[in-house]
Amino acid sequence: MKLSELISVLPFYDVSTSLDDIEISSVQADSRNVDSGCLFICIEGFTVDGHDFIEQAVNHGAQAILAEKDVKASVPVIRVADTTKAMAIVASKFYEYPTRQLPLIGVTGTNGKTTITYLLESIFNQFKKKTGVIGTIQMKIGHDSYPVHNTTPDALYLQKTFQQMKSKKVNTAIMEVSSHALDMGRVHGCDFDIAVFTNLSQDHLDYHQDMKDYLHAKSLLFAQLGNTYSEERKKFAVINEDDPHFSVLQKSTAQHVVTYGYQHDAQVKAEDIHLEVTKTRFTMHTPVGSTRIRSNLIGKFNVYNMLAASAAAICANVPLAVIKDALENVQGVDGRFQPVDGNQDFAAVVDYAHTPDSLENVLQTIKGFAAHNVYVVVGCGGDRDKTKRPLMASIALEYADQAIFTSDNPRTEDPKAILTDMTDGLHADHFTVIENRRDAIFHAVNIAETGDIVLIAGKGHETYQEIGHTRYHFDDREVAEEAIQAKEY
Repeated sequence: MKLSELISVLPFYDVSTSLDDIEISSVQADSRNVDSGCLFICIEGFTVDGHDFIEQAVNHGAQAILAEKDVKASVPVIRVADTTKAMAIVASKFYEYPTRQLPLIGVTGTNGKTTITYLLESIFNQFKKKTGVIGTIQMKIGHDSYPVHNTTPDALYLQKTFQQMKSKKVNTAIMEVSSHALDMGRVHGCDFDIAVFTNLSQDHLDYHQDMKDYLHAKSLLFAQLGNTYSEERKKFAVINEDDPHFSVLQKSTAQHVVTYGYQHDAQVKAEDIHLEVTKTRFTMHTPVGSTRIRSNLIGKFNVYNMLAASAAAICANVPLAVIKDALENVQGVDGRFQPVDGNQDFAAVVDYAHTPDSLENVLQTIKGFAAHNVYVVVGCGGDRDKTKRPLMASIALEYADQAIFTSDNPRTEDPKAILTDMTDGLHADHFTVIENRRDAIFHAVNIAETGDIVLIAGKGHETYQEIGHTRYHFDDREVAEEAIQAKEY
């Protein structure tokens, strides 16, 4: 593609030389991936500034530089005010606007995003539609899986991925959309058809100024659905009416709003809810009819997840009977209330709960059917929101008979300092501090007796523990299974 044509989509830019004869064969924001014919985009990140790698990019074959600083190079430099936003615009153009032809569902909120995306994948697969999924655990195109490093990748990766999905005949793309991605503009250029809001509770206050700023970031997904209506391609905002922030989200969009919940008169509503140890049953009322659901997913939070996925699927014209079959066939999602079964006489569950709200939801669910003692192993991540640490500890002590506080991903923080933040000021005696996470899990398993429940919270599907700048292999499920096998009955 001609460089002059590629950057013609930018509203304003400054360049001191002609670009007519320059052909661009790739676009990159990482100088290590630059090759001949590349447009190199300089992004200033938290720790690395792409403007410092211009010479390296040119040596690797970059034909032009897109920058937001006054820099010199031996190839043309295109100057813009914001390279992050410009990258999203250029990426959409370079990859030929794939989401204009690819139906796209975005799911945002503090908790439930991953489960909802996988429920939607199951529903659309049941409907014989090929799906693409981008989320916390992995990226999938059909049955093929690929690793991901951010909940929502950058704009270049996204647009390239959507083009791949389109070329591989994907019918519907489903994506988790983080508040960071919305705030940083990573999803600019994505033409969403359906936006889903799960809930909002305290998280990421290491990045956002406060809860109001966090909510504003989430609302951007709904504001970006646009102000015009199309008969051929209707757009929908699917919003949890039971969440206290519902009205803010509702007012942030000009598109059709579809509500779900069970505390209010939502359009997709659950009634007659029965929660059991191994299953959940409820009646689901929708604008297209009512049906009884019997699911293997446990807890009220999963009722919300199923309602959200059902509402989005109804907006996409999936028949209610198909939705019912899919919900009843889903066995679960990696690391989300996942049992560890080693033929022991007590229950062990691994869950990703890493926010006060999600930990409370899971523990409330467990307490609802626990016949004996409940033990929870939990820690807090380093280099993240410190204000939620005492909240996590208090919730663990409120619902568990014994809490074992331990390391999560300490990253560059001292694990002892994190644990001190959690336990300072606690007026309780039913907790233990065991810094080593493996030892903490073994301790919980060893003290569990017949009929007890052990919850290992915080890391869920993760297969690593990040200490310093290094990731070491660590899987709560594997360690729990080892501890169960090693336990002497």
